[in-house]
Amino acid sequence: MTSTILITGASSGLGEGMAREFAGRGNNLALCARRTERLDELRDELLQRHPHLAISVRALDVNDHDQVFEVFREFAAESGSLDRIIVNAGIGKGQPLGTGKFLANKQTAETNFVSALAQMEAAMEIFRAQNRGHLVVVSSVSAVRGMPKNITTYAATKAGLASLAEGLRVELVKARSPIRVSTLYPGYIRTEINEKVKSAPFIVDAATGCKAMVRAIESGKAECFVPSWPWRPISFLMRRLPVAALARLF
Repeated sequence: MTSTILITGASSGLGEGMAREFAGRGNNLALCARRTERLDELRDELLQRHPHLAISVRALDVNDHDQVFEVFREFAAESGSLDRIIVNAGIGKGQPLGTGKFLANKQTAETNFVSALAQMEAAMEIFRAQNRGHLVVVSSVSAVRGMPKNITTYAATKAGLASLAEGLRVELVKARSPIRVSTLYPGYIRTEINEKVKSAPFIVDAATGCKAMVRAIESGKAECFVPSWPWRPISFLMRRLPVAALARLF
């Protein structure tokens, strides 16, 4: 059965890669991002490869929260229903706290947490009305512990996002709802967001990383580290290391 999947931040990086993977698996797509010219190019490319699919694109700045609700509702009305919504849009700015870069950290916090909350609210509004759906939030392996220096704020937003998803998951399980919530914890995957990072252990290329993400999403599991190896065991250890040990690592 063909599904319709909404992906935010689909004009580049992980969103673009997941769109290609899902299209290759025969899914209809609802793609949104700020850069509409890149969305149009992606849509044209995918339709050339998969002419039987329905692929819609819309401009969306996730920091415009009213627009988030508007675009999600338009996609749902156009397709009749949405089977899966992937909250993927985010940024990787950040500087050590107290170094005069508050605005960069504030922008990261607003985009990666507050705007992700808006996307989750809009998604759940649709799923509650349908009484079904699969909400996927893209967190990060950096969410498992507080991280130093440039990724302190970024890691905190991803931890907050994971906590939002878990709280929602608990609520839905208690209500015996058919709506599912999954949290992805990607490791280092080479995309535009981290292209300037010099030291990135166990990094994989975008195609490999996005294949792993799509497999994890389709597994339906509540939480997935991707790629599973080596990030699942690394995350297990990171959660248990004392702060002094973390300080030596970073």
